[in-house]
Amino acid sequence: MDTLTLWQLAALAAASMLVGFSKTAVSGANTISLAVFAAVLPARESTGVLLPILIAGDVLAVLTYRRHAHWPTLLRLFPAVAVGVVAGTVFMMWADDEVVRTSIGAILLFMAGVTVWRRRTGADGKEAPQESGGPSGPGRLKARSYGALGGFTTMVANAGGPVMSLYLLSAGFRKLGFLGTSAWFFLIVNVSKVPFSVGLGLIDARSLLLDAAMLLFVVPGAFIGRKCVTRINQRLFERLVIGATVLGGLQLLLR
Repeated sequence: MDTLTLWQLAALAAASMLVGFSKTAVSGANTISLAVFAAVLPARESTGVLLPILIAGDVLAVLTYRRHAHWPTLLRLFPAVAVGVVAGTVFMMWADDEVVRTSIGAILLFMAGVTVWRRRTGADGKEAPQESGGPSGPGRLKARSYGALGGFTTMVANAGGPVMSLYLLSAGFRKLGFLGTSAWFFLIVNVSKVPFSVGLGLIDARSLLLDAAMLLFVVPGAFIGRKCVTRINQRLFERLVIGATVLGGLQLLLR
């Protein structure tokens, strides 16, 4: 932390505030935050520093939207997510900083491309979330695919937000149900990642010291997001998020 410049600290603070904002307003927007953290810090270590900040944002989001979660969807996803997290942990055991940075950049660009493609083809929002009973065969396959990819991307790059956003949007969730289900999903998944991150040496006393400073900015970000969620121009903001995600991914790949 003592080697960071004032501008780098300011960038991390702004990214931490965006984490809080994204958790209570636009889930998945924190892809910008992970790009900033990976650009300022060593890419591999940045995932460990960002994780407690994300958990703090998840707690605030759950406190805000806890009544709106759709638990059958969550229970459908978790087994595949667990497989993805384990696969991501194995990957992180041998991946060096360069590989992790390239992987984060590639994941960001891939998810931005998928998001744009699905919107242009009208693939989002065509299915309604099931309120009872089990999913159909295609529904199970879809949940397993998104769950495994979400688990892997969230373990490797804390980039599960876009994956889950795509899944929940395609399932036809309304805004509050989307935010409530996403909040509980990431709180549970991110907390479960802590032992893996500690075991990999991604979370230690030094990273937690930086986290303590950055947590001060998560709360105001979450407060602003809660105030803006009913007024925000969703279409414009999503375009800005996709554009910033592409720029962040390119920056990591070309660094």
